[in-house]
Amino acid sequence: MSKKALIAVGGNSLIRAGERGTIDEQLVNAHATSKAIAEMIKSGWNVVVTHGNGPQAGAALLRSERAAGEVYTHTLDMCVATTQSEIGYIMQRALEFELKQLDLHHLVTIVPTMVEVDKNDPAFQNPTKPIGPFYTKEVAEQKKKTLNWDIVEDASRGYRRVVASPQPKEVLQLEVINKIIDMGIVTVALGGGGIPVIKNEDGTITGSEAVIDKDRSSALLANSMNVDLFIISTDADKVYLNFKKPNQIGLDKVSVDELEKYYNEGHFPAGSMGPKVESVINYIKNGGKHAIITSYEYLSSALEGNAGTHILPTI
Repeated sequence: MSKKALIAVGGNSLIRAGERGTIDEQLVNAHATSKAIAEMIKSGWNVVVTHGNGPQAGAALLRSERAAGEVYTHTLDMCVATTQSEIGYIMQRALEFELKQLDLHHLVTIVPTMVEVDKNDPAFQNPTKPIGPFYTKEVAEQKKKTLNWDIVEDASRGYRRVVASPQPKEVLQLEVINKIIDMGIVTVALGGGGIPVIKNEDGTITGSEAVIDKDRSSALLANSMNVDLFIISTDADKVYLNFKKPNQIGLDKVSVDELEKYYNEGHFPAGSMGPKVESVINYIKNGGKHAIITSYEYLSSALEGNAGTHILPTI
């Protein structure tokens, strides 16, 4: 049987630094990542692709807000849902094309994915995740008063809304994803970390005004699916200690305990590599077999053991 892999693609990999984020730009970038994934599939892997949606969700919120006088608005969970379809469509087109270039005829599908979060998660009492556009102080204070938003100041750019980023508890479409991947269908799922929902006592589901870190939820899905390999695709070729300092050191192969020691020493900032390292640590400690952190340019070499950072239970 083919081995299973989950590859988590960053939302910023579709909108690169300096780009406006047009659909044409996102398609070009999606093809670059999809080409590497297609080569992986050709080598015999069954693949689930997850992705971030930070820039796209921010744009969706901005559209909703500016059109509020003309059409109905979207809550944050609805923005995650719509961007799942938007980015999934872009990835589906790119993956199908790149697979055909390799004379592969795999089906590609998208699974809108909800993820349960705990309504009592401490993150709801301490919102920290910035979303949406920047505002002036006056506009921000008005929105805080009328909409009950939590607002933080960015000294150089203005004020932004912040929301909770709770821990993922359960991927609700797990059974569907498993059945599809077992059929050999390339699956795009868990967009933006999943649509955050809360299960009520009566069995109903309520959308939550929150965002879930896509690497954390991807690690949860990778464990739940018992995949053979969990890959986080980022903008760095590997994980570095003392990143961008004269004494920078790249990590090629590390045990989970060694990586956790570096994490606890503060080598990986919360705003960049921190959540990725935290996620692969959790994946391995919860029974995962093998994780890789690298960029799509190095994916083929990483699969051969010649690039990226490989994280294993022991070495």
